[in-house]
Amino acid sequence: MKAAHPEALPIAGGTDVMVEINFDRQRPAAIIDLTRVAELNEWGLDGGFLRIGAGVTYTRIIDELRERLPGLAMASRTVGSPQIRNRGTVGGNLGSASPAGDAHPPLLASDALVELASTSGTRRLPAREFYIGPKRNAMRKDELIAAFFVEPAKGPQQFSKVGTRNAMVIAVCSFAIALDAERHHVGTGIGSAAPTPVTAGTAETFMDGVLGEGGLWESRAAVAPSAITRFGELVAAAARPIDDVRGTAAYRTHALAVLARRTFVWAWDEYRRAASA
Repeated sequence: MKAAHPEALPIAGGTDVMVEINFDRQRPAAIIDLTRVAELNEWGLDGGFLRIGAGVTYTRIIDELRERLPGLAMASRTVGSPQIRNRGTVGGNLGSASPAGDAHPPLLASDALVELASTSGTRRLPAREFYIGPKRNAMRKDELIAAFFVEPAKGPQQFSKVGTRNAMVIAVCSFAIALDAERHHVGTGIGSAAPTPVTAGTAETFMDGVLGEGGLWESRAAVAPSAITRFGELVAAAARPIDDVRGTAAYRTHALAVLARRTFVWAWDEYRRAASA
């Protein structure tokens, strides 16, 4: 259907699409209803990865995958209301490619892959290459998002966001962190603070060096406050925020540094506690 009607807009939960239609921001020539494609609603193990269908809802991620993907489950809990979480999907979040999408930072921090399908075949694209502009992604016109692939967590993960209220709010900025205790790597993801969701590569390299050179992965000792502060500064420096109705660029920069420090401390404390569990 997508190959025959490349202009058609796919719809799953409809939590983004219907808002756009209701506000008359778009009038798609045709809509493809994906809710009856059973395979999109399935998840399971595929090699060393979890393959999660694009139609799996936020509620199911919270209920069924919180132990395997704690960062994504945390982000899913912050999405809208229970009704929105019952309808909305990570696949839809990827398709919308909004810089403020809550699922994007944990997917980036965990080096997720996006599976794109068409009549000509299937390809997998790293999430870090999927976002190409504000609300623009790397899908071809004849492709649909079939699933995303992500490894089960190999260490503590955290997600946090700042909004104008505590619930049912679009992020002013958000941040995710994933500690990979096997590869000795710190992954990051930033939301709502650049034209696309982004990672903080320099901050990742810095903290990888601090933990690796200090033997902290093995000793699980405390990380120096100065290193945590510098990590926050490097995360903030990776953003390219703007002023808008939700917040100023200066506020986003400040808040990201705070979120980075806090989430790292929470994740590292959890890693240290696991040694004595």
